[in-house]
Amino acid sequence: EYGLSYLSLRACIGLWTAFLCLLLVATDASSLVCYITRFTEEAFASLICIIFIYEALEKLIHLGETYPINMNNNLEKLTIYRCSCIEPANPSNATLQYWEQNNISAPEIFWEALEVQDCIEKKGEFVGSACGPHGPYVPDVLFWSIVLFFSTVAMSAFLKEFKTSRYFPTKVRAIISDFAVFITIFTMVLVDYILGVPSPKLKVPNVFKPTRDDRGWFINPLGPNPWWTCVITVVPALLCTILIFMDQQITAVIINRKEHKLKKGCGYHLDLFIVGVMLGVCSLMGLPWFVAATVLSITHVNSLKLESECSAPGEQPKFLGIREQRVTGLMIFLLMGCSVFMTSVLKFIPMPVLYGVFLYMGASSLRGIQFFDRLRLFGMPAKHQPDFIYLRHVPLRKVHLFTIIQLSCLVLLWVIKTSRAAIVFPMMVLALVFIRKLLDFIFTKRDLSWLDDLMPESKKKKLEDAEREEEQSILAEEEGIVQVPLEGHYKDDPSTVNITDEMSKGSFGNTWNSKTDLNSKSPLS
Repeated sequence: EYGLSYLSLRACIGLWTAFLCLLLVATDASSLVCYITRFTEEAFASLICIIFIYEALEKLIHLGETYPINMNNNLEKLTIYRCSCIEPANPSNATLQYWEQNNISAPEIFWEALEVQDCIEKKGEFVGSACGPHGPYVPDVLFWSIVLFFSTVAMSAFLKEFKTSRYFPTKVRAIISDFAVFITIFTMVLVDYILGVPSPKLKVPNVFKPTRDDRGWFINPLGPNPWWTCVITVVPALLCTILIFMDQQITAVIINRKEHKLKKGCGYHLDLFIVGVMLGVCSLMGLPWFVAATVLSITHVNSLKLESECSAPGEQPKFLGIREQRVTGLMIFLLMGCSVFMTSVLKFIPMPVLYGVFLYMGASSLRGIQFFDRLRLFGMPAKHQPDFIYLRHVPLRKVHLFTIIQLSCLVLLWVIKTSRAAIVFPMMVLALVFIRKLLDFIFTKRDLSWLDDLMPESKKKKLEDAEREEEQSILAEEEGIVQVPLEGHYKDDPSTVNITDEMSKGSFGNTWNSKTDLNSKSPLS
């Protein structure tokens, strides 16, 4: 509309965003994640999961436009339900030029005898009640796509839960569960290939080059645009920075929850630094921006959960922690890079299968989100409600009120995202933190400690730390444990020493025990 080059403008926005992200790293802005509580995490994560589910269903429904249902299947109407190829009545200049380049003489072609692909190549036109934008309708395609879609979802969910099955050894069940999605995709591709129904396939390029022929590998940030565009793009870059920062940090906070029992340290600054650098690289090359993948990250962590192998009959395995390593993450992105050389195989994957995988990933990531557990409580009588820990300490009406507020924020995020006001979406994500702060005036700290995480207050932080240390020391004295301050490099890591245990281990304890034993012996023994 304004005669500006989109890719150059996008490159400027991306470079400003990368600079602002690196500035946030340098100013220790990642420490602000302490204000991102479960309220904000779950609202944002739920939105991402719902987007996955909605987009998958929307893509499946849109297949009905390209492959509509044949409603005219009566024998009387079979003669009129047809599609033929004819010579274009008013060929365009591009069509005439194509005919000249390929020595095609339109009057000499028997158009009605051409196959679909030949008619498309020779720039013919399709006429008839059974014609679509790509040729004759194939009535079975839409139904077969629906079968593939829901079969992919059902099979992925079944194989993922196969580790709790009673069949096969534990190792076999674990392998099937870990590779559930891969096994499902391979099986569905094989079945689709055997049946031969022309379902829509994944479109992949045959050569490794930019998708547009009028551009190279690198984008000039200024390009044909005026010089002032490099300055004015800092405004949309601020909004992009807010969204990318919140997306990155919320995803990292979700992954580093205390429920996951992670032992290795967090890398909030390093993660944001890598995102900032890659944003600049991707902007200069015209590639999609490098951001945190919330659903992929949650799915990755869920697949690395370690559970106890030995349990009583009928007892659920006990969660032990996460297998913390870098191998799977490295291999995932190496294989994603190698997919460039696997185009000859990827073109056989039906699109409904991929839509089914997206739906499964979105739905499976909702599991474990407390927000959806609380949503189900609206329709449950009290005697059928699960034994959630927060229900023991917080009245049910307050739980419902907290859920309604969180649901209202989620609906507002969705409305803004899908409306023309989507440009202010990053500001709404940031506003979730302030909305959560206002909840301190509605709920007590005790209620919020069970329903959410308490937000830190700078003025009271030192007082709370001192009170917490005093409470711990009182509890330690009551249990007979004395905290001994150590010198040297042990000073920053105070250890607790149990006097009774140490006396029994040391020489003084042995001497004392031996004297006690001698004194307690009878003279006649």
